[in-house]
Amino acid sequence: MTGEQTPTGETRLALKRRARRIHRDLGQAYPYAVAELDFTTPFELLVATVLSAQTTDVRVNMTTPALFARFPDAEAMAHADERELQELVRPTGFYRNKAAAIQGLSRALVDRFGGEVPGKLEDLVTLPGVGRKTAFVVLGNAFGQPGITVDTHFGRLARRLGFTDQTDPVKVEHEVAALFEKRDWTDLSNRLVFHGRRVCHAKRPACGACPVARLCPSYGEGETDPESAKTLLKYELAPGREELLERMLAGATRAQLRAEGYGLGA
Repeated sequence: MTGEQTPTGETRLALKRRARRIHRDLGQAYPYAVAELDFTTPFELLVATVLSAQTTDVRVNMTTPALFARFPDAEAMAHADERELQELVRPTGFYRNKAAAIQGLSRALVDRFGGEVPGKLEDLVTLPGVGRKTAFVVLGNAFGQPGITVDTHFGRLARRLGFTDQTDPVKVEHEVAALFEKRDWTDLSNRLVFHGRRVCHAKRPACGACPVARLCPSYGEGETDPESAKTLLKYELAPGREELLERMLAGATRAQLRAEGYGLGA
């Protein structure tokens, strides 16, 4: 998307206005949308994000409590036994590569940053296994620094919604960022990912149950009948779970909700 050209043929101003209305509507639909990986420190979020490659956040959240109980910080993980570390992260898949990555980044943190996770993009991307996506997850959700996080869901929705026609993650990041205020970048990322996991699926989006259907140029790619679309939702806040909604709106973390016995999907 260059100059005044847009993927949908809208003027750039019209696209920006529509994009911001979509973000506003998603915010109303998902006021509780946050990063879905459990963490209490920037280090935990960094490691969890690396582990989340090619698996679900649910699986990672099932794995990290034991991992962080054994190796709670960069210093401990840097000196972990390789085989023990591999066994702890085995449930997330590709466990040898992931164990090597999180131990490598832990050693780099100890050697170059005093064991602390740096709060700058240019430093984070020098760590083993850490690219722009992972860095922006950490910066946005652990440090409060706005960033666009382009994962599979974000990229798919950005194209379906007509924000961009790019497939390269860095180009997607830059084109989408230009449509929004910087302060909204992290919330936008979390809301699009949240929506993509629950409603706007890759193979069969639930168009008839979409809160932004009227603003979507791709409406009709999926099931448009409202009742049929509801059966496609992968959604922990289905009718009958109003108490869970109240707890989430009150600020309960996903880890707290699981401890209270709520089953959460992602």
